[in-house]
Amino acid sequence: MPDGDEDAPALIEALAACDVEAVPAVWDDQGVDWAGFDLVVVRSTWDYPDRREQFLAWAESLQHVLNAPQVLRWNTDKRYLTTLGLEAIPTVFLEPGNPFHPPSAPFVVKPAVGAGSIGAARYDAGDGSALEHVADLHAAGKTVMVQPYLESVDHEGEIALLYTGGAFSHAVRKAPILAPGGGPGAGLYVEERITATEPSREELELAERALAAVSFPRDQLLYARVDLLPGPVVLEVELTEPSLFLGYADGAVERFAEAIAAASQRRRISAENGPTTSQ
Repeated sequence: MPDGDEDAPALIEALAACDVEAVPAVWDDQGVDWAGFDLVVVRSTWDYPDRREQFLAWAESLQHVLNAPQVLRWNTDKRYLTTLGLEAIPTVFLEPGNPFHPPSAPFVVKPAVGAGSIGAARYDAGDGSALEHVADLHAAGKTVMVQPYLESVDHEGEIALLYTGGAFSHAVRKAPILAPGGGPGAGLYVEERITATEPSREELELAERALAAVSFPRDQLLYARVDLLPGPVVLEVELTEPSLFLGYADGAVERFAEAIAAASQRRRISAENGPTTSQ
């Protein structure tokens, strides 16, 4: 998205109030002088799934980028879910060539490297039409995820808890987007219906535990989004390019702008001081 997502205009304005000049730039634009920025913040790069290694090589070529390249590499393959423990939704990963048998309960099929719910589809118990979906993903060289579909989502939706600078900022509720027999989504992302919400104590505590299980210190994460299903159960911990829904909570855009400004200032001071040595 060359001009950024729906949060970009307000965020750029809030950054200006923090004496930070921010401009949208496309990650694979060869004409951008990335070295000219104090800090690069990865945002709506939803076209990377089919070019993941190219995207990660770009991030690793930058001097200052958040979230950091090692975070992006870990988070852009959803096999990271296996490290989050039993509170994450049960997931079976099928490499190309692995056999697939449709589960005997409602389920979801999606690629392990994906964004915006593209390539994800919901199926009824034993639905053999999922075989073609899995075969198509395998033919494209993709690892497949198979997860149970929790039908309580149809009534309660998902909740997303947003963090900036390591601290909880706000939460939104997302209406269900995977309809039975709807087939895998295509395009850049699947449209979502969003409303502001307040997490329960149980949801907030689960999100905190999920972040604690991540292999990176909280204070090094400029932003994070923890998506929970009813239960609650951890669906994802998004550290790469999540929508942050800054317009759904008072002060959210300012909090994110202040976190970016602080990170940029730390980078600038570090660059001015240069490397240090001790004897």
